[in-house]
Amino acid sequence: MGTNAVERVWVPSRFGEPSESIAAAARRLKGVPVVDRKVIITIAPTGGMADKTATAHLPTQPEEIAEDVVRCWEAGASIAAIHARRPDDGATCNPEIYARINELVRQRCDIIINNSTGGGISGDMISQLPDGRREISFAQRIQGTQGGADMCTFDPQMQCMHRGDLELLMDTSWSRCLELATAMKDASIKPEWEVMSLSDIQWVRELIELGFDKPPYYINIVLGTDKLMSGATPYSPKNLQRFVEDLPDQSNFCVSAIGPAQLPASVHALILGGHARVGLEDNIYYARGRLATNVELVERMVRIIRELNLEVASPSEAREILGLAPARAQSPVLA
Repeated sequence: MGTNAVERVWVPSRFGEPSESIAAAARRLKGVPVVDRKVIITIAPTGGMADKTATAHLPTQPEEIAEDVVRCWEAGASIAAIHARRPDDGATCNPEIYARINELVRQRCDIIINNSTGGGISGDMISQLPDGRREISFAQRIQGTQGGADMCTFDPQMQCMHRGDLELLMDTSWSRCLELATAMKDASIKPEWEVMSLSDIQWVRELIELGFDKPPYYINIVLGTDKLMSGATPYSPKNLQRFVEDLPDQSNFCVSAIGPAQLPASVHALILGGHARVGLEDNIYYARGRLATNVELVERMVRIIRELNLEVASPSEAREILGLAPARAQSPVLA
């Protein structure tokens, strides 16, 4: 494939000339062409918000999560973005529960394990502050680095979340960013940087400059939580384009778009040279009025990737793309 394939992405003539902004996105990804490339599929099976009253398809216990992750791996997923739940389904970052999930997954497949340090909005994750306000517990969140994962999510946000009568602070101050980044570095965990606004990208840049990550970077652009969180950004083609243009050089990216935005935003990410993320954490519906399963969402994304003349990356290929070490041969050990 010639240089022109990297520089310009041709579209049907009735749409006019190639998009130079898409070409810029391709150059940002170390010259990887937007076409004829490997695409990483992340499956986010559980999350920290929905429960089984919303959909019976949501896996919450270690055996359920592992079974769903393995089936999604068989369908084409190469990263599992895992949230832990207590036996009563409340959200937690308990490292023993994470280690149990991770062990069950690793016994059966080589998928990349990405544990959450965002946690959720129930169970162990709610902490009462002295002034009466509540926050998503940072003491819980940082424990997500202790479950033996390959990667962990990193949320550099100072936000307020509201859901009905529940109001929670998402307090990742700069000192907490340094603490969380140090914990990941000490555990040889690669961050998946979670950005919900353009200002988040600046903190990511600063942490990278301090040596808390090495290229290639992996950034998850989270769009559509604006009705739940202050400072978040809705999905639109223009918004996603702006995020991609602002990413650090040598960045790979995917998009977590919430609800009905998941499908169009995922396809848009592919067109811009990014990777794909699907799962019930972000969207519980396959189509209007029909609940999805995690496997269905992965299978549909595989079909879309192939229809775009792209290829689905295996876990070993995803590790190479992200600069990760080979899959671990043993079960995770608690720190």
